[in-house]
Amino acid sequence: MTTASNERMKEVSPAIEYAPAPESRAIVSIRERYQLFINGSFVEPQEGKYFSTINPATEEPLSEVALATEIDVDLAVMAARRAFDEVWSRMPGRERAKYIFRIARIIQERARELAVLESLDNGKPIRESRDVDVPLAAAYFFYYAGWADKLEYVGPGPVPRPIGVAGQVIPWNFPLLMAAWKLAPALAAGNTCVLKPAETTPLSALLLADIIQQAELPPGVVNIVTGAGETGAALVAHPGVGKVAFTGSTEVGKRIQRTLAGSGRRLTLELGGKAANIVFDDAPINQAVEGIVNGIYFNQGHVCCAGSRLLVQESIAEEIVERLRRRMASLRLGDPLDKNTDIGAINSAGQLEKIHRLSKTGEAEGAVAWSSGCMLPERGYWFPPTVFTKVEPAHTIAREEIFGPVLSVMTFRTPAEAVQRANNTVYGLSAGVWTEKGSRILWMAERLRAGVVWANTYNRFDPASPFGGFKESGFGREGGRHGLESYLDR
Repeated sequence: MTTASNERMKEVSPAIEYAPAPESRAIVSIRERYQLFINGSFVEPQEGKYFSTINPATEEPLSEVALATEIDVDLAVMAARRAFDEVWSRMPGRERAKYIFRIARIIQERARELAVLESLDNGKPIRESRDVDVPLAAAYFFYYAGWADKLEYVGPGPVPRPIGVAGQVIPWNFPLLMAAWKLAPALAAGNTCVLKPAETTPLSALLLADIIQQAELPPGVVNIVTGAGETGAALVAHPGVGKVAFTGSTEVGKRIQRTLAGSGRRLTLELGGKAANIVFDDAPINQAVEGIVNGIYFNQGHVCCAGSRLLVQESIAEEIVERLRRRMASLRLGDPLDKNTDIGAINSAGQLEKIHRLSKTGEAEGAVAWSSGCMLPERGYWFPPTVFTKVEPAHTIAREEIFGPVLSVMTFRTPAEAVQRANNTVYGLSAGVWTEKGSRILWMAERLRAGVVWANTYNRFDPASPFGGFKESGFGREGGRHGLESYLDR
């Protein structure tokens, strides 16, 4: 942060101090070295290369993880193809459902272990891992287990058929939950999978591989290859993959689309976002402030649907900002494994550098930054919750996805102006509307170019509800019946 920002931090009283309440790290056993998960077993990478995964809160290495090459990806795809041809596609839906249901139950049984591992590898607070990520991951497997024997009701045709091998690439922000979003519908539809987790957060996916073994899923039905961008590119380009599902940056999504163009292979993309939280003058103020904080700060802004733009009706703008500052001053930043922590660590040094760069650009362009008075640990990757006022639509921080705990505040006078400003972005993933008028909610929802519109709440997910975006936020839907359609052949 700049010197001016540090001075502003001193003006705010610190958050209430609580006695530490750390979750036990001993609940999870982290291996010194993780191999690739191919054909139901953990195997050495063909070239014998490994990379380190880091705890972002302390910068300590957690483990060494196998680096998959094109050869490894080819072996994983071939294993998935054999499992599809010989076992999984021939299995009745009710039998597939039993395996998926079993995975869900084991996730529940090992929930504490998964939550601790997710917080260690990702940096998010244990409260989020424990109360959101892990329960939702189990819920998605439960939900799609129920669909496995009812595929004729999905809609693609009277006799829907699986596509084959699905190549799935997931991001670092919700590693376990994104794996569930991808794997559960693909398996229910009768496909086999090769999953590639983000290089900075591979550990929960590898623990999921252990769960898959425990559930006795037939070998090759799910394969997990770890590595960086080159590994993901090899998976996307592999001719044996019939369907690609990607969640990540818009830039990489565009490259994937170019790779698959003209191939006839199926593709769904869930990309970046610059969501707007729109607060009208008749909104429940305290509820709205809590929703704003939940949408951008509790998850460090690490969700692509984070409400990083706040549009407030002009008459209540000062009140909202003042209440927001008071609420921010009470947030506790620190050890992700402490149950009192509200804000954890930024996932990587590269992501932290991007947040710093965009925040400095915002100040240089004339926006005014205000940060809470929380003290930053000496080690690890940290950024204080920050709000920018006097933001103009042309400012970089109002246009680019930051993926950090940074909020940009703008004002509007009329509902039409609110819609115009909310839609003034290349993205279209999500939005929030805060007002007591149901008619206004419906009027706004019809006009907002966003795949998901929340009303008087924010960042709420349900397995039965589809999620996806417009414009440069991608295409296709995950969740609900819609999430099955892209894994079925018409």
